[in-house]
Amino acid sequence: MISRNGNPFASFSDLTNDIAAGIPNTKLTVLDGEILCLDRKGRPQFRDLLFHRGDPCFFAFDVLMCGGKDWRRETLVDRKQELRRLLGRLPLDSRLRYVDHIDGNGIALFQLVCKLDLEGIVAKQKSGPYVTAREESTWLKIRNREYSQMAGREELFERERHQEPVAGWHSCASACAELEEAVWIAAK
Repeated sequence: MISRNGNPFASFSDLTNDIAAGIPNTKLTVLDGEILCLDRKGRPQFRDLLFHRGDPCFFAFDVLMCGGKDWRRETLVDRKQELRRLLGRLPLDSRLRYVDHIDGNGIALFQLVCKLDLEGIVAKQKSGPYVTAREESTWLKIRNREYSQMAGREELFERERHQEPVAGWHSCASACAELEEAVWIAAK
């Protein structure tokens, strides 16, 4: 598991092992997602993640490579379908979770997110590929400005994101490049 800054998540080795156990051909798969700790009601608790007080889970919202196949040029709809196929048989208590999407109703969804005091939503073009250039980005993060867990920690929600063309994609692109290299070498 690699952070958006390209650093290994050494402090989440148990989670990494659980993810590896849940995915066939782990070495040939690259997922994009987020690590979260949830409270008893299933709501994200940033402080628990920050201070390693909870049981972290990986919420996968996109697949970039699967079984050695590059999915980045496929539409979001096709990538989500492949991700669901890949993760659909995991037990409900798995620490690797599929993040579903909602087609349409973005305003109502954002209002509900704010009411539930969640961080925000990500709006994506369903026909868009997974791109790494900010100018070609097909998604937009819409943050709840009143999110209570951000108060006093704003720098943690924004830190170092401006250093990459699109936050997190440098690491994903690097992981895919390494995988493509490994697959090419193995094919020789």
